[in-house]
Amino acid sequence: MTALTPAPSDLVRPFRVAISDSEIADLAQRLARTRWPDPETVPDWTQGVRVENTKSLVAYWEREYDWRRFESELNRFPQFLTTIDGLDIHFIHVKSKNPDAMPLILTHGWPGSIVEFLKLIGPLTDPVAFGGDVEDSFDVVVPSLPGFGFSEKPTETGWTVSRIATAWVELMNRLGYENWAAQGGDWGSVVTTTLGAMRPEGLLGIHLNTPYAFPAQIPETLSPEERYAVDGLALYTGALGGSNHLQGTKPETVGFALADSPAGQAAWIYEKFQSKTDNHGLAEDVLSTDDMLDTISLYWFTNSAASSGRIYWENRSASMAGPKLTLPVAVTVFPRDIPRLPRNWIEDTYSNLIHYGEADKGGHFAALEQPEILISEIRTGLRSLRR
Repeated sequence: MTALTPAPSDLVRPFRVAISDSEIADLAQRLARTRWPDPETVPDWTQGVRVENTKSLVAYWEREYDWRRFESELNRFPQFLTTIDGLDIHFIHVKSKNPDAMPLILTHGWPGSIVEFLKLIGPLTDPVAFGGDVEDSFDVVVPSLPGFGFSEKPTETGWTVSRIATAWVELMNRLGYENWAAQGGDWGSVVTTTLGAMRPEGLLGIHLNTPYAFPAQIPETLSPEERYAVDGLALYTGALGGSNHLQGTKPETVGFALADSPAGQAAWIYEKFQSKTDNHGLAEDVLSTDDMLDTISLYWFTNSAASSGRIYWENRSASMAGPKLTLPVAVTVFPRDIPRLPRNWIEDTYSNLIHYGEADKGGHFAALEQPEILISEIRTGLRSLRR
């Protein structure tokens, strides 16, 4: 891979996470004073989070969870801030020792964060140390979306996925990369797909684990796989779409409800992990309690319930159909993603499909649930783009 001259150091500033002791103590005090709602009146999760399960999660957060452990883990990675389009963007940037490594930008979604990619960074940047081949090395860039994590919160409207994608192009240019690839799931897939439609100079191709490839007009006659996708979309926009609808219409109201209640913030995200992972009854079947609370704590300490939820409001006209792409696209379908699309719709939308993979397990949060599978799929899917 060839690179441009990196940006002057004053444009990219080092960053370290440092949550104060007083903020951690305040969290524990708030958790101890939680006022619980009445239990649900159904024996399942159809009314949302179950009080009994959420009490267990919150009790662990209050008494056993160690934020300093996670803070130290984050600070082992090189982190930076850079101002793009008037907004400070936080990102992790880890370079491979292999000078021929492919630069790769990984984009998270909601309620995701940089947390979901931490287990991918080592194997992608140093594949030999993890049983892989040196030829599959990547330089990895992991930004926090505007309004998420340690990125600055927008104070004006207009931060659509197109604007975010444009900022990502500037970020990769600023880091000195002439040729690079992009990967994402959930909103990260929307941003990555938008990059694919823009086709900025230097973008070699993309990998998606949430393909937005519904046909603009759903056919009247559907195969079983197509019917499954349509039913999944109805579930996604219906019974599972409560948080999406509220954040797409009233994100500030959501912010008010969650900004003063860590237990509320926990429940808001816990329900999404529960409903969209490939679990056997509980999210804890596939995600550790610490993994979930690392994400939840990041949202709490950055007070980003409202600012992150606005990505739905800013892009409320977005469609699951997505644009047809002609640049190289690699796709991995996870069996419990919602909705899960059939291969023929994916092939019709991405005319230059360089890789199609079907994982044997995993749901919507692939990077958190099945990091090893996603790592393998990224390596395989983007291998043909190397020069």
